[in-house]
Amino acid sequence: MQLAILFALLSLIFAGINDVVFKRYAGKERSRGLYVLGIGVVWTALQAVIFAAQGVSLRLDQNTILFGLTAGLFLTVANILLIESLTHTDVSFGSTIYRLNTVGVVIFSCLFLNEPFGILKSWGILAGVIGVLLLYQKRSGPQRTAFPAFFVVAVVASLSRASYGVTAKAAIILDADPSTMLLLISSCWIVGGACYAVVRERRFRLTKKKIFYSLLSGILVCLIVNFLMLAIEHGEASTVIPVANMSFVIALFLSAIL
Repeated sequence: MQLAILFALLSLIFAGINDVVFKRYAGKERSRGLYVLGIGVVWTALQAVIFAAQGVSLRLDQNTILFGLTAGLFLTVANILLIESLTHTDVSFGSTIYRLNTVGVVIFSCLFLNEPFGILKSWGILAGVIGVLLLYQKRSGPQRTAFPAFFVVAVVASLSRASYGVTAKAAIILDADPSTMLLLISSCWIVGGACYAVVRERRFRLTKKKIFYSLLSGILVCLIVNFLMLAIEHGEASTVIPVANMSFVIALFLSAIL
């Protein structure tokens, strides 16, 4: 379990940095879909290198494909909605709401993975909810008026993120191949981002800024997801994912400095 916590902490650090990068990108009117597509391309390329370095071969069995694509869909939706929510909220607030997928993870893990629900997990969830309520009390003016809509977007993103974590753990329990799954998940970002850019945003223009942000976030997302997958492999989802979700503390610290 100690190794699982270490991997979760590494995922936490990179996730906190990436939340701030997401906010910087969303601070101006840019295509969210193209950004997610670019991240997917960079992540898939890096994942292919990791895959080759491991010296393993693709395992395209039913469980790996089904869970890989399902987890990829959940994670793609979660991050597109997170970027959208950060367009109109500060990173400390948006990131904290998003990381409350801890609540969903613990509940889903108990329901579908038969993981224990102890008193410490209960207190941890309560502390997270109280933190969000305290942040909400600081909203004022236009931000407070617009809050309900963006709160819903952040909550849906959070639930999608929780569904991703539990799906990944269920896949490992059913002996799906994590390496192949990560390639499928990263590919979902390419397809999902392209669809969002064309269908929802109706624009598809590449710029140097978009390439830079896509490259930076692509590297960070690759690190986040790989370390989280390692944490899930070595520990309970309802324990390691809440640890990784404390990345909003890093986001709070960095946003205050920047």
